[in-house]
Amino acid sequence: MAKTALIEKPDRSGQLTGSVFLKTGQSSAFASNQIDLLRAVQKCGSISKAAKEVGISYKTAWDRIDAMNNLSTTPLVLRASGGAKGGGTQLTELGERIIAGFQALMDEHATFLARLGDQLHNIDDIANFVRSEQALTSARNQFRGTVIELTPGAVNSEVILDIGADQHLVAMISCDSVTTLGLAVGKESIAIVSESSIILSRETAMATSARNRLLGTVARIAPGAVNSDIALDIGQSKTLNAVITNTSLSDLMITEGDALLALFKAPSVILMKAD
Repeated sequence: MAKTALIEKPDRSGQLTGSVFLKTGQSSAFASNQIDLLRAVQKCGSISKAAKEVGISYKTAWDRIDAMNNLSTTPLVLRASGGAKGGGTQLTELGERIIAGFQALMDEHATFLARLGDQLHNIDDIANFVRSEQALTSARNQFRGTVIELTPGAVNSEVILDIGADQHLVAMISCDSVTTLGLAVGKESIAIVSESSIILSRETAMATSARNRLLGTVARIAPGAVNSDIALDIGQSKTLNAVITNTSLSDLMITEGDALLALFKAPSVILMKAD
C-alpha cells in the first residue's frame, strides 16, 4: 500500500511524496514514469522492448529518453546501432545511479536522508536533473549548456553556449535579458530551439548566414501525413529534432544513418535560467 507521508529537507528544492516522485515547488519534476522507462531499458537492452514493457509507443520512449539525455550534462542512455528497432541500448553509469538513488528513496521513505549517508550524490544527480526537466516539457529541443562567450551590443547580445559533443549554440538576446538571466561566462543556461526553425541540408560544408550549424546523423525518422519528424544524433547521446515536409524528405532522400547539417538563426534560440 502506498504511503502518504511527506518528508522535506529544508535546504533542498526537492520534496519526496509517498507516490514516490520528486517535486520542485508544486509541480512533479522527476516521476516514476521516467524511472520505469530507465529500468525497462536496463532490463531489456532495447528501446522497442522497453517501450512495450512500460506500455508506451516506440516514439514516445525515444522522446522521453532524448529529453533526459539533452538536459543531462552526461547521457543517461546510450543508443546502439541496429536499425529503427535497434538493439544493444544500455544505461550509462549516471542512469544506473539515478535508478539506484530513486529506489533508495522509495525503500527508505521516512528515514532516507539519514540512512543514505555517502550515497547522497545519487540524490544530487536527480536534483540537478529535476531543475532542467522542469523548464519546458512541450519543447523537445532543450539543451543545458555553459556560456563560453558573451558579446554585448548596443541593444542585443550574442551568447555562445557549449552544449557538449563538441557542439555550440549561438543565441541573440536583448541586453536586458542577459541581465535578467544573470548570464556570464561560466554560467549555465538552458537553450530551447523550435523544431520548425531548423533547416536540414546534405551539404555539410555549405556557406550560410545562419550562426548555428550543428552536424548530426539521422537516428530516427517518424513520417506523418504532411510533415516528418527527423531526430539527429549530434553526439554524446544528445538529439536535435527537426520537422520538415514530406516533400523535402523525399527531395533530399533522407534515410537513417545519413549525415546532415542542421541550420538555424541565433534569434531562434531562446535562453532560460538553468536553476
